[in-house]
Amino acid sequence: MMKFLLRGAASLALALVLGACSHYAPPAQTPPEVGVVTAKPTNVPVTRDYPGRLAATLTAQVRARVTGIVLQRVYKEGTDVKAGSVLFKIDPAPLQASLRQAQGQLAQAQATARNADLNATRSKELGAKGVLAKQDVDNAIASAAEADAAMKTAQANIENARINLGYATVTAPISGRAGRANVTQGALVSPTDTNPLTTVQVIDPIYANFSEPMAEVERLRTAEKAGELKLVAPNKVEVQIVLPNGSEYANQGTLDFTDLAVDPTTGAVDLRAIVPNPDHSLLPGMFINVRLTLGSLHGAFLLPQSTIQRDNDGAYVYVVGADDKIVEKRVNLGNQHGADWIVQGGIDAGARIVASGVQKAQPGEAVKPVPYNAADAADNDASPAATAN
Repeated sequence: MMKFLLRGAASLALALVLGACSHYAPPAQTPPEVGVVTAKPTNVPVTRDYPGRLAATLTAQVRARVTGIVLQRVYKEGTDVKAGSVLFKIDPAPLQASLRQAQGQLAQAQATARNADLNATRSKELGAKGVLAKQDVDNAIASAAEADAAMKTAQANIENARINLGYATVTAPISGRAGRANVTQGALVSPTDTNPLTTVQVIDPIYANFSEPMAEVERLRTAEKAGELKLVAPNKVEVQIVLPNGSEYANQGTLDFTDLAVDPTTGAVDLRAIVPNPDHSLLPGMFINVRLTLGSLHGAFLLPQSTIQRDNDGAYVYVVGADDKIVEKRVNLGNQHGADWIVQGGIDAGARIVASGVQKAQPGEAVKPVPYNAADAADNDASPAATAN
């Protein structure tokens, strides 16, 4: 009897427990938490990167102006030289001999001229007395004039010989950096040589030559006419040199030249920037990137890269609506600006854009928006769980 009562009590207790469980409601599901940024319109500098190459602002080829043997290279290759400083010395002995010869010819011409002048004077006196025929007088006067012309020619030959002797000392035509010498001591050089003795280049400032597609030029002009973009004057366009290692050169330059014609083979316009180069770290021939700041884009949005999603139809973002539900918005995406993307349309000012926890957000589903923290997002991305996913 006791066993029967115990079994009945156990059965009743189990029934009460099961009945209570059947009336217990499960807890409501908590919306996933997402980090959001508020879209704020701002003026964004419009920059473009183009491949370019550096060139000297001034180049002078140093050539031999007389024929002779090189006695000495005076300058040190690859160093800066001043205009007028000596670069090479050519054997002056033959030129000195030519000068002495010209001086002797001048002395002879001067003596001949004096004698002809005296003869002409006497002939005029005798002609005036009727002692000498007029033809003889005229001949004497002509001989004096010829002798005087010969003397002047001899004087010019001396000047030419002195100039050539001066050319035996080869000097720098401009101030700049002197390059490698193309001749050595003992080489025979002449004005007809194909290669120059060396080259002097001015590299402070230095030119950056590049080209811009005409299609890009027209696109910028269209944006300016629409009021979306304000372009700066060509002579005020800021130029930043980006070195091959990706770093930015310390000194900024300006746009210096714009070609008036479009290259038919490339469809681009040739441009040139001038950049200060006081430490001569930029060298002619270097390949670099030229970054232009062309103007300012009005009313654009800067959004973190994590906000931008893409599919076959283009770029879009997730916006948290007033009811905290996700809405998908297609955006007009511009270029990158540092670590952010430029968004030129598709969202409104004040929109809450999902920047972290995007994988937990679905269109039409409710979320719990919290302020986006880039540092926390980076830590979450680097966590083992995130890596495993």
